[in-house]
Amino acid sequence: MTDGLAVKVDGLVGTLTLDRQGRRNAISHAMWRGIPGALAALAGVRVVVLRGAGGHFAAGADISEFETVYGSREAAADYAVSMAGAMDAVLGCDKPVLAAVSGNCIGGAVAMTLCCDVCFADDTANFAVTPAKLGIAYSFADTRRLVARIGAPAARDLLFSARRIDAAAALAVGLVDRVFPAGELDTAIGDYASLLAGASPASQRVAKDFVARAVAGQVFEDAATRAAYLDILEGPDSLEGRAAFWEKRKPRF
Repeated sequence: MTDGLAVKVDGLVGTLTLDRQGRRNAISHAMWRGIPGALAALAGVRVVVLRGAGGHFAAGADISEFETVYGSREAAADYAVSMAGAMDAVLGCDKPVLAAVSGNCIGGAVAMTLCCDVCFADDTANFAVTPAKLGIAYSFADTRRLVARIGAPAARDLLFSARRIDAAAALAVGLVDRVFPAGELDTAIGDYASLLAGASPASQRVAKDFVARAVAGQVFEDAATRAAYLDILEGPDSLEGRAAFWEKRKPRF
């Protein structure tokens, strides 16, 4: 496993932890490259939790590497591919991905949470989208996801100003889904992950695909969505769900 990344499996829930506590979990180039493989190691779980170690989610990309990774146009292009590969791996995970945010969540770390399906935070969390402090840019893909999550006016504010906002402000603009008191985030994430792990994986996969299509701008049903809707009705999860309903028991997916 790549240094700075830790993977843990607990039953049906897998956790990918950003763990460079001496640098507030700043994400190195090696970590960006390692994230797809770390997620692949969690293929057997039903829910993935993405979090940081030691009280912080992540301080963003590791600025100490910038002289190297941005040392030439070719190096910058390679670095961009590595970052995009990490984002795409989170975004393309075929199961629910939950972000659990405490402390600092800055720059590229915010971009990572935008690739997750649900983002919970505690009231120590703070967020900033910082390219304007560094004279660089968020990628178009990261910018598009930010706009999709919080809308164009709020995205402009964060991108233009690079200002830091607290958990309450992040909740107000829709950057996070729920905020909990410090010390209660682990329990909240654990309970929610267990809830999702007990639901139909087939239903979740279809829902995840349909939501992504809607966010991307698809308006009308097409052959693929019609087929997915009908295919699931013939699958084992549908049979088990209906049987459990009539037998008045909890389904076993």
